[in-house]
Amino acid sequence: MLRTDDSAVRDLLSRIFGEDHDGLVDDWVRWQLTGSSAQLDESALRREATELLGALRDALETGLPSAQIIERDQAVRSALRGLSERRARAGTAPAVTAAAILALKRTTLSALERRSEDPAVRYQASLLVNELLDAAGLLTFSVYVEGREEIIRRQHQQMLELSTPVVRLWRQVLAVPLIGTLDSARTQVVMNNLLEAIQTHEARVAIIDITGVSTVDTAVAQHLLQTVSAVRLMGAECLISGVRPSIAQTVTQLGIDLSHIVTRGSLADALAAALDLLGDRTRAVTG
Repeated sequence: MLRTDDSAVRDLLSRIFGEDHDGLVDDWVRWQLTGSSAQLDESALRREATELLGALRDALETGLPSAQIIERDQAVRSALRGLSERRARAGTAPAVTAAAILALKRTTLSALERRSEDPAVRYQASLLVNELLDAAGLLTFSVYVEGREEIIRRQHQQMLELSTPVVRLWRQVLAVPLIGTLDSARTQVVMNNLLEAIQTHEARVAIIDITGVSTVDTAVAQHLLQTVSAVRLMGAECLISGVRPSIAQTVTQLGIDLSHIVTRGSLADALAAALDLLGDRTRAVTG
């Protein structure tokens, strides 16, 4: 097996990343622009290339073992994370990120062939390039997946908030129309939004309308009870509207006690009850 001094190999790659910087950047950017169907910004690609090549050059000049550069060098990791996160935010496919690293490998190996005529040095340098950039590819893919998952979580949270709006029906009367399934995550959003709105509007009555809730089981009922308790701790009264005959039967069969909560069949009836609690019924009718 051919062997050569590791320091000579690292020095060669460091000089390639430094002295051949402009050519590497040009080649790498060209590879990405021609090899991908995604809309990539050339100036952004050049900034990425400059940052990553500089970080790799500096890392090779340290005493950090080659196998640990991608894992432990903060500048290299930062450059790779930035490259992957930008693609994740842009909505590009994971293959585009993988192609970027493969393109850098091709570019570097091409420069290596031009730089060295020693087969031993070239062989060992090629192994090092593959080791570095294979690890870089794994990191960028992992970061890409994390980034997409974070975007999905954030969008899910935004959709939850949009699906649980707090509506001001009357002076000191708020309502939350619920549609779909009420789970733990959504209950927390409902509770947070409603409690904040109660404080902002100085509301005295809150109506939770479940007309759009398809089914009510023990878990849903518990979520409703938690929300009612939280509203009362804020000093407001809580009513539940939209209790259809099927839901009333289900709640009774499940043995869930809602007797301490004011319930009404429709939002209009609940609003009338809320105005009675406020002593504002006459103004509601004449206003």
